[in-house]
Amino acid sequence: MKLKKTLLVAMSLAFVAGTAQAQLKVGISVSATGPAASLGIPERQTVDLMPKTIGGLSVSYVVLDDASDTTSAVKNIRKLVSEDKVDIVLGSTTSPNSLAMIDVAAETKTPMIAWAASSRIVEPVDEKRRWVFKTPQNDAQMATAIVQHMTSSNVKKVSFVGFADAYGEGWYEQFKSIAEARGIEIVANERFNRTDTSVTGQVLKMMSARPDAMFIAGSGTPAALPQKTLKERGWTGKVYQTHGVANNDFLRVCGRDCEGTLLPAGPVLVAEQLPADNPVKASAMKYINAYEAAHGKGSVSTFGAHAWDSGVLLEAAVPAALKGAKPGTAEFRAALRDALESVSEVVGAHGIFNMSPTDHLGLDQRARVMVQIQNGAWKLAK
Repeated sequence: MKLKKTLLVAMSLAFVAGTAQAQLKVGISVSATGPAASLGIPERQTVDLMPKTIGGLSVSYVVLDDASDTTSAVKNIRKLVSEDKVDIVLGSTTSPNSLAMIDVAAETKTPMIAWAASSRIVEPVDEKRRWVFKTPQNDAQMATAIVQHMTSSNVKKVSFVGFADAYGEGWYEQFKSIAEARGIEIVANERFNRTDTSVTGQVLKMMSARPDAMFIAGSGTPAALPQKTLKERGWTGKVYQTHGVANNDFLRVCGRDCEGTLLPAGPVLVAEQLPADNPVKASAMKYINAYEAAHGKGSVSTFGAHAWDSGVLLEAAVPAALKGAKPGTAEFRAALRDALESVSEVVGAHGIFNMSPTDHLGLDQRARVMVQIQNGAWKLAK
């Protein structure tokens, strides 16, 4: 009888251990506070909607706030990998934070899916970036859409102002290359910080250059400052923004000063307005319905959709990775990296992903539309 009890206890312990091992651990660093909070909050809220099970595994999400700070983002990824023993890291919200995390991902050979836009996060796919993927559209993709709209609107001269960090610099490089190739001259090139309270000097220089249009390369609510200042100084011409402002907090902060603004965005922003045959509409509406069921009508954000798409990629890649290894091992992390690099025709809320050894974003032109702010709402541009 004693032997039987011992065997039962041993079997129970083995079952518990097996159950504990049958878990995918996902680490997340997100900017839920600080200057990028208007982007990070919908991402954080989307985590609650992401898959609870994948490939027969329960999924555990370990979420840390980096407060929009690069140093905190690096500390977070180190903790997630070394202490929490996660199989993959998602985030962070901003390009500077995501870029700062790359070294740790490569050093520890932990796959990472960033939720930030800069193409520098995944390009070129070198020894470091082979471990890094991302879900937001590249600035080059979106810059092409802006330039196409400018040329069709007979814009010949543009004044540029962008964040004084990797986001602004990356956008300037991409926009300059594409714009100049299409005969558009950048007549002013200014910068501002996310925490600035005045950009009057920059705006006066931009206006004095007599451009046909203004282009603001910022994200979240801080990007409203240059536009509001332009309106205060009497600018009535075209204003372009990036997809970094595609959330309702930006509309609230900028108010009437942003009426008529043009920007590229992921299709999820105007999903209901897309034609029925758009290949992304159904998947975009799936996310919108899930998010708004939890947070109310009109609450959805394109930034939350970037987080959602990382869950879609995990659902596609994890089953393939499980064929060669078990979670919690270096072999599984490597297999998951390989599986992410091989995803094909995976339909997310923002577009259709086709990764490869040289492309760790995998989105094409189906992942963008041009949008205009009309009467305080997002409208699909004609």
